[in-house]
Amino acid sequence: SPIKDLETPSQRKSLPKYLTLEESLQLLQAVDGPSPRKERDYCIITLLLNCGMRLSELVGIKKGSIHWEDSTLVLLGKGNKERMLFLNDACQRALEDWLTERDSLTLVDQNALFVTLQNRRRISTAAVHKLVKKHLTAAGLDSTQYSSHKLRHTAATLMLQNGVDVRTLQEVLGHDHLNTTQIYTHVDNED
Repeated sequence: SPIKDLETPSQRKSLPKYLTLEESLQLLQAVDGPSPRKERDYCIITLLLNCGMRLSELVGIKKGSIHWEDSTLVLLGKGNKERMLFLNDACQRALEDWLTERDSLTLVDQNALFVTLQNRRRISTAAVHKLVKKHLTAAGLDSTQYSSHKLRHTAATLMLQNGVDVRTLQEVLGHDHLNTTQIYTHVDNED
């Protein structure tokens, strides 16, 4: 074949979209409105914005994974690898508020941290995706441009912009390879 020895040009990867700090605060304020799901939704979005966890990691959190004594949360990530995240004050307060409400419910799934209020079972990734879109719209942000995964990009970018080094960010995000994490340095350089 005449093209077998040709090198394919590398395709330019687009930089991940993310919310600014102001837009993130706007999103949190929109969630803070009156709603029977307020504490749960606020906690979910706070964790996504502060910890940079994957959606599948968030829905998989067990109530017993929170270690209050050292302010940590153990996640089960890709490839069934465990990693530990440190919880800042905002995450701890959001979790305390949600757990107060959660513990007053009669639950089918006692292990799940996040449950739906209708059937009292573990919340699905689709339900989280939907609630994120709903709150993005309520905050006046373009929900077609952002998603729950974009909140992971937001967390990573904001951490980097506030002095977290790339190696630590790699650990927090659960990336096996540093080059996966380095895309966020390009975002920071562009800014």
